[in-house]
Amino acid sequence: MNRPRQWLRRHITADADDRGSISVFVAASMLGLLLIVGLIADGGLKVRAVQEADALAAEAARAGGQAIDVAAAVSGEPARVDRQAAVDAAYAYLAVAGATGQVGISPDGRDLNVSVTLTRPTAFVSLIGIAQVTVSGHASVTLVHAVTGDRP
Repeated sequence: MNRPRQWLRRHITADADDRGSISVFVAASMLGLLLIVGLIADGGLKVRAVQEADALAAEAARAGGQAIDVAAAVSGEPARVDRQAAVDAAYAYLAVAGATGQVGISPDGRDLNVSVTLTRPTAFVSLIGIAQVTVSGHASVTLVHAVTGDRP
């Protein structure tokens, strides 16, 4: 009985050279796991920032799409889109929302295009030198005169 125990003890117990090798493996593994968690967390942050940029662009475009020529409407003329007021309304919405972007009318004058750029700080990947992510969102509305869909 004693002999198998001695053999087992001799072959299972680590030599002095192997001591601490598990600690190095665990430390390297934990670093890798932290990096993966950081990429997941900051990747989610980037996805949310893209969604926010798209939503801001869509709302700014919607605000601009509601701009009509007030003077013409008051005088009884059919409602028509005031392109400059549409651009100004979209920029005003972005300013109130605290976002920066570009607003423009398409060359044919039918569409209002809005692009928004957002920058968000990262939490985990800033440890490897990526301090922030920059994303952009885009939206477009077609400027129409009435519910019937008459175009300007």
